[in-house]
Amino acid sequence: MVTPFLLRKTPYPSPRRTRPRPAVATDPMKIALFLPNLGGGGVERVFVHLARGLAERGETVELVLASRQGVYLAEVPAGVTVRDLGVPRVLRAVLPLARYLGETRPDVLLTAQDHANVVAVAARALARTRWGAATKLVLGHHSSAIGKTAAEMPRNERVVMALVPHLFGRADRIVAVAGGVADRLAEYARLERSSLDVVYNPIITPELFQKAAEPTDHPWLQPGQPPVVLGCGRLVPDKDYPTLLRAFALVRRELPARLLLLGEGPERPRLLALATELGLDGAVELPGFFANPYGMLKQAALFVQSSVREALPTVLVESLALGTPVVATRTASGTAEILQNAQFGPLGAMVPCGDPQALAQAILQALRQPPPPAPVEALEPFQLDTAISNYLTLLRDTCAEPRPKLRRAGQRRRSI
Repeated sequence: MVTPFLLRKTPYPSPRRTRPRPAVATDPMKIALFLPNLGGGGVERVFVHLARGLAERGETVELVLASRQGVYLAEVPAGVTVRDLGVPRVLRAVLPLARYLGETRPDVLLTAQDHANVVAVAARALARTRWGAATKLVLGHHSSAIGKTAAEMPRNERVVMALVPHLFGRADRIVAVAGGVADRLAEYARLERSSLDVVYNPIITPELFQKAAEPTDHPWLQPGQPPVVLGCGRLVPDKDYPTLLRAFALVRRELPARLLLLGEGPERPRLLALATELGLDGAVELPGFFANPYGMLKQAALFVQSSVREALPTVLVESLALGTPVVATRTASGTAEILQNAQFGPLGAMVPCGDPQALAQAILQALRQPPPPAPVEALEPFQLDTAISNYLTLLRDTCAEPRPKLRRAGQRRRSI
């Protein structure tokens, strides 16, 4: 059973360590963070937070992008270098990334997103062979793709997922964003669970509260208006907004609430058609993507996560930090770790996935009797300083490891 950081008092513990070992030197590391781009997603935002936090601790940090684009480029701090590999798709970045590792030789490369992870494994192997680079590799696993059927994935994602069991074990470490995410990856990739690490993302930052304090001019969020329920995320099948719309239609029979769905994606036409079919015209709005949704999130009466899949839902933590009540579906990963806190009690209501009736009842309950704000201590693992400390310890441990830590399931541990 995973003991999430939500219940731990000390920063990132190594699950294998049973006795103290000599202190590791604290010379600055050269850390490379690799992503396809800095588009408007939760992983990209997390990596910008990581880059800033690590740089503020005195480490040399470079953000290495397959393509230098994305809304979060403007948020990269001045002390962090951005390297553009100049390729349109991340799967073409193997040679450019290998050349970067061979010429720049960072101490450690940290990645995220499965397709970027696969590229990083191949690039590190090529850099070792061709340039003799000794960079350690840490794969960040933020994905909820494990468990999808082939029909639910595009062809390139099916190819990447087929490579995961063969390539992920070649990294020096894998760090998952939640215990449930680590459990599923260990089983899928046939790795020993105890050799995977869990570190929660740096989500709660000073900028979160600064941005939430900026004025919001949406007319639905002005004083005296009916309560607003807010959803936030890409308009894709995994978010299951049709279930939220059906649940909201039931809510509207009893309360004059309104629903805002922030985000863009391929499901927009379907969702607009369903809202009309359910008689929700004028009560539901899809205003698009917002680089700063936090003022709206803070002023909403309730945040609802209706997803069928999540890894560690960033906006769920942000909502709790801003004092907005939450209702969420019980996904097989980080949602329960966030909300079912054994020390402080449940921080929000959870309902089964795909159940409009249960979701509607939970929304009505939260609107009629809003729960108290989450205790600050319950969210401490997601604070920037805590997460950066945990990542620094993990990265330093990785650089100090004389041999790879990852083990295949059933593999015997060799004595050192």
